[in-house]
Amino acid sequence: MQQTVQFSGVIPPVSTIFNAEGQFDPQGTAALIDNMIAAGVDGLFFLGSGGEFSQLNGDERKSIAEFAITYVARRVPVLIGTGGTNARETIELSKHAQEAGADGIVVINPYYWKISQQNLIDYYQQVADCVTLPVILYNFPALSGQDLTPDLVKTLVDSHSNIVGIKDTIDSIAHLRSMILTVKSAHPHFSVLCGYDDHLFNTLLLGGDGVISASGNFAPQLSVKLLQAYRGGDLEQAALCHQTLLQIPQIYQLDAPFVNVIKEAIVLCGLPLSTYVLPPASPLDEASKTQLKILLQQLSLC
Repeated sequence: MQQTVQFSGVIPPVSTIFNAEGQFDPQGTAALIDNMIAAGVDGLFFLGSGGEFSQLNGDERKSIAEFAITYVARRVPVLIGTGGTNARETIELSKHAQEAGADGIVVINPYYWKISQQNLIDYYQQVADCVTLPVILYNFPALSGQDLTPDLVKTLVDSHSNIVGIKDTIDSIAHLRSMILTVKSAHPHFSVLCGYDDHLFNTLLLGGDGVISASGNFAPQLSVKLLQAYRGGDLEQAALCHQTLLQIPQIYQLDAPFVNVIKEAIVLCGLPLSTYVLPPASPLDEASKTQLKILLQQLSLC
């Protein structure tokens, strides 16, 4: 069994950049990738919620995964989101990610149907069995409708050594604490990565491993600075960064889904990319753009 944490630190969930016609924009995505790597991130997660995976078909997801893996070229670890509502497609995409050279996969639990605990366990075990890649579970109950509880996660980690972490996108420190105490205490190699910017500091203090959150697209330096300060024992500096991160969720309330907000923030923070988002998302309206600019300026992010 793997005895050390494989994935930790700041791992942004990369926004997929599209041109004005809604086609994948490799040049724009490459510029975003380079900007985040230059800021010192510890990995990149493609085809998550911010990557608009749910609005893409299987072939599009494969093409974007291949581009990401090739372009990053081992500069940092690459995680590919392969989950969805269709277990057969998840398995197919997971195998493809392995063949394409990904460093790991991130798998959301199937949404739409509520699934019994045993069926959920069977699903993740089938995915873990189909690859030798590290598997990171993706818990996002606000969107999937079903929580991956710490006890369920421990059952999965007990049974499969390649299930190595979780992206716990839940606005609950209690949940993160229980995940760390229940799973990580039994499996120290297991990565607990929070999914919200404002939980990074608390996750680290509790013994967790890092963050996979949207601000990594437009302000990666902030989470990177917090992490470096924490690892260096400078809790005062880490707390100062935390104060800013605590305010960032305000911008996500400007629209739903907020993938458009993230892309507008990327541009406002200095990277001139297309802000096109796939339907049913739509462009951010002018009033919200103005509000976003004010919020980012107040946080000294642009």
